[in-house]
Amino acid sequence: MVTTEDYDKFIVNHDFVEIEDTKVRIIKNWKIDRFQPETYSPEEWTVWSFPDRGNWATHVGNYRGNWSPYIPRNLIDRFTKVGDLVCDPMMGSGTTLVESKLMGRNAIGVDINPDAVMIAMNRLDFRYKPLDENYKEPHINLFIGDARNLDYIKDNHVDLVATHPPYCGIIPYSKSRIPGDLSSLKLEDFMVEIGKVAKECYRILKPGGHCAILIGDTRRHLHYVPIHIGVLGRFLDAGFVLREDIIKLQHNTKTTRERWKGHKYNFYKIAHEHLYIFRKLSEAESLTDLKYSTKWWF
Repeated sequence: MVTTEDYDKFIVNHDFVEIEDTKVRIIKNWKIDRFQPETYSPEEWTVWSFPDRGNWATHVGNYRGNWSPYIPRNLIDRFTKVGDLVCDPMMGSGTTLVESKLMGRNAIGVDINPDAVMIAMNRLDFRYKPLDENYKEPHINLFIGDARNLDYIKDNHVDLVATHPPYCGIIPYSKSRIPGDLSSLKLEDFMVEIGKVAKECYRILKPGGHCAILIGDTRRHLHYVPIHIGVLGRFLDAGFVLREDIIKLQHNTKTTRERWKGHKYNFYKIAHEHLYIFRKLSEAESLTDLKYSTKWWF
């Protein structure tokens, strides 16, 4: 587990870290104007779109590839209750953990990159005392670790897994090429390793609990590469059943905007991701109870 002492030692010689040509400050003194979104209503449909990605509390969009805080807010709101345990095993800058803190959920955050863990710790470094008398400060623990080996988390222990993994080399998250970093793998290797992540997510999740994963696609030689299908298959193989397939529209994507400027290309620019929400069956259930289970597709 990462402690405040680790944090203090780490920032002595670090001001910024660089994530694919984007500098992110390790330590920032936060001046928070508001702790909640100005407007929020739970999503009702299977297409989600957040043109305003959200900038309440310590949410900042300068960590490449981090998801809009509206996504974990919706997931936490729908699939957990106050006091439950949320885990993000590839937490990046800690968006899921910040939302867990604001919503009174205990949380565990894991990332293989020490820089990411320190950024997340900094973004959790704020006092929050809402008017709600029932609010209780949640326990939030951060680990430098590998999503394929969460052995410090007990079996059947977590109420919700919510994560946004890298897309196999599209955005490199560690310039030093940390061994095991999924963002540096080729597609074939990525699929093998994401299968290991799926098995660990299944192991730590309580029966009846939910696991949400946001995954995007790419192109090779102009042709569409549906990464999401492989990821879906690996999570189904791990034992999950699919509860929801949500299309999440993308806005202001730096990579797409800069790499594919103009209209001269003979393909459509990718502007969506898949947010899969899986469920771990309870002990009283079986796949035969789900008449239209997706297991037989793969």
